[in-house]
Parts: sequence; C-alpha cells; structure tokens
Amino acid sequence: MRIGKQEGAFTAIATSDAHSITVRGHDLCADLIGKIDFTDYFWLLVLGRKPTETQRAIANACMVAIAEHGLVPSVQASRMTLAAAPEAWQGAMAAGLLGMGSVVAGSSEIAGRYIVEVVGDARRDGIDLKTAARRSLEGLKAKRAKVPGLGHPQHSAGDPRANVLLSYADELGISGDHVACLRALGEEAPTVMNRPLPINVSGAIPALMLDAGWPIEAMKGIPLLARAAGLVAHLYEESQRSIGFIMSHKADVAISYDGPASGHAADRKTA
Repeated sequence: MRIGKQEGAFTAIATSDAHSITVRGHDLCADLIGKIDFTDYFWLLVLGRKPTETQRAIANACMVAIAEHGLVPSVQASRMTLAAAPEAWQGAMAAGLLGMGSVVAGSSEIAGRYIVEVVGDARRDGIDLKTAARRSLEGLKAKRAKVPGLGHPQHSAGDPRANVLLSYADELGISGDHVACLRALGEEAPTVMNRPLPINVSGAIPALMLDAGWPIEAMKGIPLLARAAGLVAHLYEESQRSIGFIMSHKADVAISYDGPASGHAADRKTA
C-alpha cells in the first residue's frame, strides 16, 4: 500500500559499481579510508560536507561529554540482555539504544527543540532572548511542565559537564543565539520556577551543536552515536566479568511484592 508522497526515489548518501564506492561524492577507498577521522566522516555522512575545525571540536566535545553515564537503565538493559544471550551483541546494543528516550539521552533533542522554539519566538516577536525566555518559562510554570535542558537531581549547584561545554564554546567563538538562549533560560528559571534549575548537559549539547550548524532534526543522533561507544565498553566488560544477573538478583531482593496473597499463602499462615 502506498503511503505519502514517494515520487523522489533517490539517495544522495552513497552508491557503488564494480570498480568504486562513492560516499557523498568522495571515493571511499581513494579519498576517505585512512584520510578522514570518524567525527569528520559522521558529519560528512549526515550533512554531505566535512566539518570545519571548530565544528569538529564541538562535536567531539559533546560526544565525549555524553558517551558514558554509568549504570543507567539503558546500560542495565543492555548488560542484562548480553548476560542472558551472550551471543547477541546486536540485541544487547539495541536494548540499550531503545532505552534512550525522553528522560535519558533523548532529552538532548527535547531541549534542542525547546531552545529553537524560544529563539524563534524572540526573532518573530522582535524581543530579546531574556524576555522570550522569561515568557516561555512562565508558560511552562502555568502548565506545571518541566524546563527542558535545566535541572539535575545530583548536580543541583550546576552540571560540571555543561559548564565546561559552554566555556569551551566561548573559547572557540562558536557561542551564538542558541547558547545565549540557554543561558537566558538558566538565569531566569530559578526566579520564575522558585527553585534551583542549573543548565544541564542535555541543554548544553544541543545549544552548542545548533550554534555549530548541526540540524535539530538530527540532534538525537549525537547522544545515540556517543552512547553507542559507551555501550560497547559496558558490553565488553560484561563479556569479561558479568554483572547482568547480579543486577537482576539485586533488583529481586530490593523490590518487595505488595500484591494480593494467594489462597495457598493465606492457608500456610493460619496452619
């Protein structure tokens, strides 16, 4: 069944013939292998052009910041999958990536879209970013909604990863409207929301990447690619010294059953 418009049966990413493989207009063997690093290649694959030195530096910094985050649920799912199916690295990787949603890792995309929205409102209405940020925050407060890109359960005084990334953007001269918007949100939020709301790494990453020229439509790809590297580390360790079933057992011990007792359990108590 045909769904939607399908007139354009084309791809601009890659092609091949009996003699060569072409990727984004470059000969893979003659121009790319051994001559380009992976971050440059990633940028080329997605956007069709190689990044500038500054764009490469920003992308590297953002992915280093988010690649590893400890035993978060997505990592636990990945490790427990490998423990149960040690032959299925692809399944374990998929389990970890599928768990990267609106709370963990995918929050960068949500924060990025929010920043784009606030910047767009400021430009449309001819107001400064501080005013646009405050107005947007007041709207979120009225809806009792969270502020994307702000707040952290552990780093209440400020997310050190975000602080380093923002300073690095300033150092490289890449900070633009999106970084300025994030900072305006960070300055206004504590007053509007009446609680500490520091800028977090999920806010800093999209702000930097947007100012570096990365499209919002591909923003989730940044944490996905970065966390894939972290998952490989966890899966390799899991294959060498497994903790998957230990985590499963600890969960079983820590979580108590509070559902109804069976008839047989009640009989044993009265016997």
